[in-house]
Amino acid sequence: MNYYDEIKERLIKSEIYDKAKDYAKDRNKVNVYYEIGKLLSEAGKEYGKNIIKQYSEKLMIEVGKKYNERNLRYMRQFYEVFSGTKWNALRSKLSWSHYRIVLSLKNTDEIIYYLTECENRNLTYRQLDELVRCGYYNRLSDNTKSKLAIEDKLGINDLIPNPIIIKNDLLTENISEYALKQMILNNLDDFLKQLGYGYSYVGNEYRIKIGDRYNYIDLLLYNIEFNCYVVVELKITEFKKEHIGQVLVYMNYIDEHLKKINQDKTIGIIICKEDNEYVIKYCFDDRIIVRKYELIG
Repeated sequence: MNYYDEIKERLIKSEIYDKAKDYAKDRNKVNVYYEIGKLLSEAGKEYGKNIIKQYSEKLMIEVGKKYNERNLRYMRQFYEVFSGTKWNALRSKLSWSHYRIVLSLKNTDEIIYYLTECENRNLTYRQLDELVRCGYYNRLSDNTKSKLAIEDKLGINDLIPNPIIIKNDLLTENISEYALKQMILNNLDDFLKQLGYGYSYVGNEYRIKIGDRYNYIDLLLYNIEFNCYVVVELKITEFKKEHIGQVLVYMNYIDEHLKKINQDKTIGIIICKEDNEYVIKYCFDDRIIVRKYELIG
């Protein structure tokens, strides 16, 4: 088989198709590059590793400069990573730009996670790039990764990473709870994405009246995916057992006064400077999630 002529012909057809069928060019490009990757993989087994360099030198002259050695290696890697059943389920739904971003990763489970997130959350390739750069997958628990690997059902607790990255507009480590909240509000969209998908903003310093006193919830959110309110409390100290009691009171209030009969029970998220595994162990409540924060400039 003349691998080079086959590769050249498919790339030329792809170039023509891209110009004539703009609405479907991303899907076509993904399919063609997968096929090219397969040919490159087979050619390498027959003629040796240097064959990609030889092909790229000719293709850059005869088809286009973008078909350099690096991009051909991406195509081969693309085929080798996605040649299984998982690839077949994803191949027509994302652009080549999405795949290019995740090809820099070595863990196949991590790659599949990010691409699945792109589908579920309708992420652009730029949004995907942000997730990869902040190491979102690596901040998920081992238990969550195990569930993902076997496609087990995930709860809201599984999907919130640890730590939660917060953009530090003040560029200082010595902050108050008020300042921490302002950082979040200044970058609210980014913060909601950090928590996962399905979150919407309800309010901050949300006032509730318990007895004859007013209390204020740092952040009140709603998760569309899990159909529940989410109480968020911010602490600039290590996690303490009394934080559980405070958040639980707020959650119960929301359940009694805001929650509708068709909605699930309220979830609580405590975001603190340091978590404490011993306190978490003995104060465990599956509706309360404890995460530490990490500031970035």
